[in-house]
Amino acid sequence: MHSSDHNQSTLTLHLPDEDATASLGQQLAPLLAPGMVLWFDGDLGAGKTTLVRALLRARGHSGPVKSPTYTLVEIYVISRIYWYHFDFYRFNFPEEFLDAGFGEYFRDDAVCLVEWPEKAEGCLPPADLMVRFRFAENGRAVDVVACSEEGQKCLKALRSGWPDAAG
Repeated sequence: MHSSDHNQSTLTLHLPDEDATASLGQQLAPLLAPGMVLWFDGDLGAGKTTLVRALLRARGHSGPVKSPTYTLVEIYVISRIYWYHFDFYRFNFPEEFLDAGFGEYFRDDAVCLVEWPEKAEGCLPPADLMVRFRFAENGRAVDVVACSEEGQKCLKALRSGWPDAAG
């Protein structure tokens, strides 16, 4: 991942419960534009799929949002924008990303939401935003890291809408 990049900005948030995670999704969703790539990092059960579900619901998806652990990708079309939710947890080798042809999903008319991006390291397009979940006392700590100019714009807007944010 891009942890050594010097041009990154990070916003650290405390999410005490699932409602707070949903609130983050509601605030972040309208900031996402076609062509963006988001990486979600964190242990099993940390809240990655919960946040993706909140993002999709905030954009108007009313059906089920399930983790693509077995299918590897779930596809949603909302307002003519393709939303691809990937989960690479079951990958044994990064090249499985290439073998599956997933590179063609990363387009200008799509938003790609990627869980377990490290499992496709070196094959996966870079992130605009990285969202890192950590278990913390009384909930989760989440670092939202901007990794591109588009990511910086999102982070700036998100920071202004989250008054008690650190970073």
